[in-house]
Amino acid sequence: MVPVQSKMARAATGLHLLDIAAMAKVATTTIVRFEKGEELKPRTVEAIQRAYESAGIEFINGEAPGVRLHAKQKAASKQKKYP
Repeated sequence: MVPVQSKMARAATGLHLLDIAAMAKVATTTIVRFEKGEELKPRTVEAIQRAYESAGIEFINGEAPGVRLHAKQKAASKQKKYP
């Protein structure tokens, strides 16, 4: 996963930064730092990626990295925990 994919995944799921941080068991500032391009430990990036995958995101790593939200997760992702 690359930083732009994290931003795309968060937008696709509609989840708040706090939700993803809690799911990945990392600080919100960790995700912000990653999305700004700061290099993180591989295990931290993997934890963030697994959190997105559990929310229904599939990472696409072809010529242009992207994300895909699985249809069954679209309705569930609309329910945010935070306003």
